[in-house]
Amino acid sequence: MVDTVTAEQRSANMARIRSKNTKPELLVRRLLHAAGYRFRLHGAAGGKLLPGKPDLVFAARRKVVFVNGCFWHLHSCAAGRHAPQSNSEFWAEKRRRTAMRDAAALESLAAAGWESLTVWECELKDRSALEEQLVTFLGPRSTAGR
Repeated sequence: MVDTVTAEQRSANMARIRSKNTKPELLVRRLLHAAGYRFRLHGAAGGKLLPGKPDLVFAARRKVVFVNGCFWHLHSCAAGRHAPQSNSEFWAEKRRRTAMRDAAALESLAAAGWESLTVWECELKDRSALEEQLVTFLGPRSTAGR
């Protein structure tokens, strides 16, 4: 299938894709905040950036949450398995590097004593299951300061 937009239009479209404050990330943040959890954003803990810049950091619990897009991070769902037909070699390599970077970040976090959870974009469809998964991972919410 031939690309229906010019290279300049495609570049402009790709430049608008955000890495922070995405809709899936905001949904997870709202869900956790409403459940009483408090967190730091985008990899900051103790004045340092954590490997992989996790989307949500629960420093006191030594836990982090990544909210990943299925396509970009090569998830095993249908969206993650979909491979672009135009410029396929470029996209395959780009997505493979992203997956390798993700694995290295998770390994570094584990070596530093941090637990990690990856929430995939496709998991956002079932909010009750997502909330249960997050609460199980994080444990009981803190009542400090209430």
